[in-house]
Amino acid sequence: MNDSEIIDLFYMRSEQAIIELSVKYGNVCNKVAKNILNNILDAEECVNDAYLGAWNTIPPQNPNPLLTYICRIVRNLSIKKYHANTSVKRNSFYDAALDELEECVSSSESVEAEISAKELTRQIDYFLDTLDAESRILFVRRYWYAYSISELAKQFGLKSNTVSVRLSRIRDKLRDYLKGEGFIV
Repeated sequence: MNDSEIIDLFYMRSEQAIIELSVKYGNVCNKVAKNILNNILDAEECVNDAYLGAWNTIPPQNPNPLLTYICRIVRNLSIKKYHANTSVKRNSFYDAALDELEECVSSSESVEAEISAKELTRQIDYFLDTLDAESRILFVRRYWYAYSISELAKQFGLKSNTVSVRLSRIRDKLRDYLKGEGFIV
C-alpha cells in the first residue's frame, strides 16, 4: 500500500491505517527507537506511542513523505524516553553519538540559542548538501538514526576505524562550515 492510501485511511479514521503503517514502516521505526534507547521494550512503547501520535495528528496533517513524519515522531519520543531513563546515569551507546557532535555544535539554554536553532538546522541541511552521497548517508545514519560505528562499518563494507575517521573528518568539516556561517562552535 502506498503512502497516500495509508493517509487516506487515517482521514477515513480507519484503524486499518495503523496496521498498514506498521506493516510498511514498523521495522524502520523499531530500528530508530532501538538505536536510541538500546532497550526493546522501551522501543516498542515509543513506536506504539508514535502510531497513536500519527492517529491524533492525521488529519489535519497530511505528511509527505510519511516515512519521515513517522520516524520523526518515533525519534522525538525515543529521545524523551532516553532522557527520562538516563536522568541520573549515562547510556554510553547514544551518548557517544551525541558527544561526537557536541564539539561541533555548541549547546546553550538561552533564549537566543532557541531562536537560532532553526537557523542551525537549516545550515546543517545546507552542509549536508555539500557532502557526497555516501558521506551524507553515513552522517545521517550515525547522528539521526543513531547507528553504531560497527553497524555502519558492516553496512558500508568498511572497518570500524575507517568509519570513525570518516565521521571525524565530516565533523571537522561541519565545524569549519558552521564557523564560516557565524555559529560559535
